Amino acid sequence: METQILGNTDIEVTKLCLGTMMFSTQNSEKGSFEIMDAAVDRGINFLDTAEMYPIPPKPENRGHCEALIGRWLKQRGNRDKIVLANKVSGRSKTVRGLPGDVGHTRLSEDRIIPALEKSLQLLQTDCIDLYQVHWPDRPLQLFGANARGYKHDDSEFESFESILTTLKKLIEQGKIRAIGVSNETPWGAMSYLAESDKLDLPRIQSIQNCYHLLNRHYEYGLAEIGMQENISLLAYSPLAQGYLTGKYLNNATPKGSRKAFVGDRLGRYSAPSIDIAIKSYLEVAQKFDIDPAEMALRFVTSRPWTTSAIFGVTNLSQLDTTIRSMDLEWSDELNNTINEVHVRSPNPCP
Repeated sequence: METQILGNTDIEVTKLCLGTMMFSTQNSEKGSFEIMDAAVDRGINFLDTAEMYPIPPKPENRGHCEALIGRWLKQRGNRDKIVLANKVSGRSKTVRGLPGDVGHTRLSEDRIIPALEKSLQLLQTDCIDLYQVHWPDRPLQLFGANARGYKHDDSEFESFESILTTLKKLIEQGKIRAIGVSNETPWGAMSYLAESDKLDLPRIQSIQNCYHLLNRHYEYGLAEIGMQENISLLAYSPLAQGYLTGKYLNNATPKGSRKAFVGDRLGRYSAPSIDIAIKSYLEVAQKFDIDPAEMALRFVTSRPWTTSAIFGVTNLSQLDTTIRSMDLEWSDELNNTINEVHVRSPNPCP
């Protein structure tokens, strides 16, 4: 399995990262253990989770995903072989912390520190390799079908300096090795970097943003920042939550699928123009006689700004497809054909 250095750190991660947001809900504990075991056996060393997982977030499920991973790490005794990425929730009016937390999530010091301590406890580890801000503290419309365009909001928010200062304390205490952001904008990324340079605070080493054939917004601003500043893209949803396989075309909802499980949480993929784009990409896969899932995955991992693609699977067959995608030869002809579709159907998903 190909590896790459994360940002400016000495942390080496595989080009594929196992996402765990469905562990303990759609995936049982036994099934989750089997998937993690198989991923490691196939050379993957990178796991990504979050304090708010599993999805869909419910108060009674908070922390279950971290706890499951913690039990697996303890049983397998392989913590030193795993690069563990975790995320602290940004500000929300609906997402609450675990029992005993300060209330609704935000990126204040009195929220970040107890969130990390709880994550360490659940994960049964004394250090998280990559600790990421899950989404900004400032008010932005980032998720769902309405996450299109920009609407300015003058509400106050935790400063970049205060967030980085809190994270610096945790690095100095040896509780995290590196920091990153997620669901971030070009302005946000540059603001973090400016504060780091001005005040000698830790630099963000990664940006975990949505990136796939139906959403290439990362290429317009963030890709240049990532390449110039050596910040790793950790691309989530490389298959657009399964839509790029074609299984949800014509509003289909296969039994046992993620769409059947989470329902309207996949609203960002519901626009009529999306089926048109998906059909075009399926035609490209047919033309080149390749599996559409492998093609979509390899598109993401073949980009020079992608350090790792975060994928989720519910069975070993899906894991095999994901691993196999790394062997797909990405030719100029295939790349040009993909770009022709992108010109006709640019970024139909937010």
